[in-house]
Amino acid sequence: MDRALPRIRSRRTPRYSLLQLWQLLRLWQTRARTRRQLASLDDRLLADAGISPGERMEELRKPFWR
Repeated sequence: MDRALPRIRSRRTPRYSLLQLWQLLRLWQTRARTRRQLASLDDRLLADAGISPGERMEELRKPFWR
């Protein structure tokens, strides 16, 4: 009697779905855009927003993925 053994698939589950990757890319794009906008603000606008020059520089030094 022939018995076929079930095949074991060594396929790994993807870490991220396509939707999650798309959302992550959009988040990175948004961060990059808002940091460019922050860099373009003058001192008066920074003061109106309650952001110190040191806080601004700290945010601008971050890479887009953080």
